[in-house]
Amino acid sequence: MVAPAGLPARAAKDVEKYLLDDEDAVVATRRHWAVLVVPTAKFLPVFLAGGWLLVLDPANRVTSTVGMLVALGALVYYALRFGEWWMRHFIVSRRRVLLTSGVIVRTVTLLPLRRITDLTWKETFFGQILGYGTFRFESAGQQQGLSEITFLPHAGAMYRQVSGLLFGSDWGAASGGDDEGNPESSSGGPVATGGRRDTEPIPGLPPREP
Repeated sequence: MVAPAGLPARAAKDVEKYLLDDEDAVVATRRHWAVLVVPTAKFLPVFLAGGWLLVLDPANRVTSTVGMLVALGALVYYALRFGEWWMRHFIVSRRRVLLTSGVIVRTVTLLPLRRITDLTWKETFFGQILGYGTFRFESAGQQQGLSEITFLPHAGAMYRQVSGLLFGSDWGAASGGDDEGNPESSSGGPVATGGRRDTEPIPGLPPREP
């Protein structure tokens, strides 16, 4: 497998671990740093309040203990949110879309490109300013875990890359092959294992009696 040039070490590790040997990564990225704005806004007031209680009256063990617990709780909350952002990666190959997540327990959600029937790209006002957007995938069959990916960076370039895979003409793209990314036969249908086409008659059948 081949990872995009200049990929961060953590993302390159996920590409190496979760893609097949003959599968190349076209996109591999974390979500935009703007995803941390809301956790930061929640963390700072609580952390500052805990710090204020901690230094308010050092001789008072009650307020000092409460302040320390509040500050530590805020730090743990923010560390988990930051770790989740750091460890989550959006990966797209010529066969499928993957989302890796989890700090302690790693989870990989994937969706074959062939099953994607519609792609919606949305940019909010702040998304246009900061350069992030949201992908919404619609797929054949039941609801997928990858139905919506928010805060994706490099908005314009990523939209063109994913659109090229979905509507491209090479065998690795969504326009050709089966759900696993295998090429179609020259007759237009998938090639079955053993070299036989799916539409070829089964040999050796006895003749039908009149």
